[in-house]
Amino acid sequence: MLLGRQLTNKEKDVLCRAFDMAEIAYQGLYRKSGEPFITHPIEVAKIIASLKLDADSIVAALLHDAIEDSEGRVTYEMIEKNFGKEIAQIVDGVTKVSRINAPVGNIEQKKKLETIQKMLFAMAEDIRVIFVKLADRLHNMRTIDFVEEEEKKRYKAMETLEVYAPIAHKLGINVIKSELEDLSFKVLHYDEYQKIKQLVAQKKVEREERLKSYIQQLQTAFQEHNIDALVEGRYKHYYSIWKKMIQKGKDFNELYDLMGLRAIVSDVTTCYTAVGVVHNLWVPLPGRFKDYIAAPKSNGYRSIHTTVITQFGEPLEIQIRDKQMHEEAEYGLIAHWAYKSGEGIVDIKQKWILRLAEWRKELSQGYASLEDLKKELQMSEVFVLTPKGEIIHLPYGATPIDFAYAIHTEIGHHFAGAKVNGKIVPIDYQLNNGDVVEIIVNKSSPGPSLDWLRYAKSPRTKAKIKRFFKEKEREQLIERGKDVLRRVAKKLNISIEELLQKPEIKKYLTAHQIDEEEFITRLGDKTITQDELMLIVGFKEQPKKKVTKAKKKSPASLVIVDGLESLETLFAKCCNPIPGDKIVGVASKRGIVIHRSNCQNVVGLGPDRKFPALWRSDVTAQFGVLVKMELDKKERVPELLSKTMERKIEVKNFKFEAIGDDFVIISLSVIVKSLDELEQIMDYFKSSPGVRKVVRG
Repeated sequence: MLLGRQLTNKEKDVLCRAFDMAEIAYQGLYRKSGEPFITHPIEVAKIIASLKLDADSIVAALLHDAIEDSEGRVTYEMIEKNFGKEIAQIVDGVTKVSRINAPVGNIEQKKKLETIQKMLFAMAEDIRVIFVKLADRLHNMRTIDFVEEEEKKRYKAMETLEVYAPIAHKLGINVIKSELEDLSFKVLHYDEYQKIKQLVAQKKVEREERLKSYIQQLQTAFQEHNIDALVEGRYKHYYSIWKKMIQKGKDFNELYDLMGLRAIVSDVTTCYTAVGVVHNLWVPLPGRFKDYIAAPKSNGYRSIHTTVITQFGEPLEIQIRDKQMHEEAEYGLIAHWAYKSGEGIVDIKQKWILRLAEWRKELSQGYASLEDLKKELQMSEVFVLTPKGEIIHLPYGATPIDFAYAIHTEIGHHFAGAKVNGKIVPIDYQLNNGDVVEIIVNKSSPGPSLDWLRYAKSPRTKAKIKRFFKEKEREQLIERGKDVLRRVAKKLNISIEELLQKPEIKKYLTAHQIDEEEFITRLGDKTITQDELMLIVGFKEQPKKKVTKAKKKSPASLVIVDGLESLETLFAKCCNPIPGDKIVGVASKRGIVIHRSNCQNVVGLGPDRKFPALWRSDVTAQFGVLVKMELDKKERVPELLSKTMERKIEVKNFKFEAIGDDFVIISLSVIVKSLDELEQIMDYFKSSPGVRKVVRG
């Protein structure tokens, strides 16, 4: 029996032989504590056994220092001969990893990352190398107080915090990760550790009583709904409390999630049923529900998290998961590896390790590069520096655009370029750990381009760029809305301010639950038309519209129909002819209507209704023409409109005609003097980013 685990006779035999070899290997060696050295591999073996790993892993734990520390009394060949190649390779892998001295601290972040990659690469030969090395480091940290040299002690603690804890986190091994962090925290920040330990202890009794009450309430609620669940309390470990205080800038008493509940149920379906029971018992806190079952974390973690407000008025986080999820949450890859049978189910974590092993073979055969490996193993963040040495944390893959916006939104908006380590880099340059980044700012820049969204990796950066264009578009719509108000106010012989104060408009705002700015914006985007506004204020146009024909008719001098210059003509709305178009006059009840020669409404007409027509050479009038465009996404619309204004293209109005999942069709009514001018505008639109098609309406 080993830590409550029943061993077979074969396992007992191999463990006894491993212990005998360990005694030979570590004979005469002592630890800093004064204990025989063999106590260390025995404790490492106990940790491995507590993680429910196989007998081979326990044997490797007993012998993990044998090759390096036995002064030749035990060799790789001896281990292979007595215990087989697999165990020998695990011991050899742990030995190689132990020889890597990781650079730590903020100065060499890039080298630190490379070290983690080297370690994982060395461990790829056999997954169990990772497990044994983490257990080895865990016991060393448990006994770190016996190390007399303060500098060495601090180095080991920093290496643990910056290298080994992240590896444990990457593999989802929470039980090891949390303890490694707390043990390192105690060495590196002793006073803060003791302070938090005391603060936790002060309220421990009260907190435990409160937690017992919550557990009883939830257990009872589950029983009433026939849900078989293990409900237990959980406490935040010291390092995570301290880190949260630093990151959030909060006092200990302001932290509300120092304790929580965990409900372990039978299966996935019951997880979701249990959520309903929890939310029926306590009021859920909006925005604090996270479903990591539907969308697991990158290290494979699955669970449902919800935060509720209890009867004592305090927030309480509750985690809900099934038994398998719980094992994986605590032991990560170890749980999955330990319980796989035969082929087993290959999940995201196994695929990652298998891919790592494949790359090891590919690298040895020259089929893959170390760069490919680095991309796969990159941690989720990069650490880059300002010229003054301030560390900025960014998502992996971040570019200079992300860095600029992380410094300040306005610096991002006026980004004009970047220098990395003293050299100018392109906008899509991928930042690396330790890079020193300097942003070049153009204060006269009108603002960002929507193209930047392609290069931004941080969700916060993308949000800031999108917000800029939404606000810019809104400003344009407000100006158009004010133009509508100005026209109506003029008809009523009052000011815009007086118009907006009219009781009819106030009543409209209240009825539609919108403010004045939103009302003006809707006038700008034609959600509310000028005619509707006039109806709202009760204004009726006087029936003096006898001159309207003159508005519809074109001046006689614009076209020559059948050799006659003085004929009164109309321009067809179906094809909107402009100077430069080939045209034809068509006889209708309204008189002679000018169409484009290729207009569909003209093609089938007989020669008795069509008359040859030409444009006069001195035409200077302006014409409205419809231009339709298909864009790859609606987010490009504000930029397109902005560029249209910058180029001083006069747009009468625009509207969305159709919106799909991956496209949007917009129609612009542009004002031009000739076909040449229209074609230049259409060519300009065709060259704009994201524009798939441009046609004349």
